[in-house]
Amino acid sequence: MISISSYSDFIEKSAGSDKSFLLLYKSGSEQSKCAIHSLNSAGSGENTVPVFMADVSHVDDIHLRFGITSVPSLLVFGNGEFENTIKGCQDSNYYKALMESAFFQAKAKAEGKVAKRVTVYSTPTCSWCNTLKSWLRKNHVQFSEVDISRDERAAQDLVRRSGQQGVPQTEINGQIVVGFNQSKLQELLEIQ
Repeated sequence: MISISSYSDFIEKSAGSDKSFLLLYKSGSEQSKCAIHSLNSAGSGENTVPVFMADVSHVDDIHLRFGITSVPSLLVFGNGEFENTIKGCQDSNYYKALMESAFFQAKAKAEGKVAKRVTVYSTPTCSWCNTLKSWLRKNHVQFSEVDISRDERAAQDLVRRSGQQGVPQTEINGQIVVGFNQSKLQELLEIQ
């Protein structure tokens, strides 16, 4: 994580980044310590994006600019533009998924590819669902997940659209793939 001293310092150091994160924290706060620890753990891999940090006890021109009233707060920026705020301390897996998503989007853009909209419909007890999600992660495919055991409306909609009740089902830019059909997934995701 990179410490910054002001908003202009952040703009200068994050210039050219497709995605960057800025943690506003307060030294001595247990929640802030938790967020710093989780972010450090999440950012230890190769799929990282710039993460900046500013102690609001010393840097006072950022939280006012974005209306931040509680810390820790992680501000998300895309191409220098403010996108979102994630308040409080999250676990390292949450931050890691957030960073990997940003990394994969940047990688796809650099390779001239347009990121596909991928949604995996699954249940927690489905072993093939876990296999599918692991395969997608291994192939650096960003996806969102819908647990149909908790979302009855999504489950009904899925049956209406695919004619199938089983999981996993993967929606790629509106097209449904039932099961872990690796060849069909490779074709639709343009994976060699």
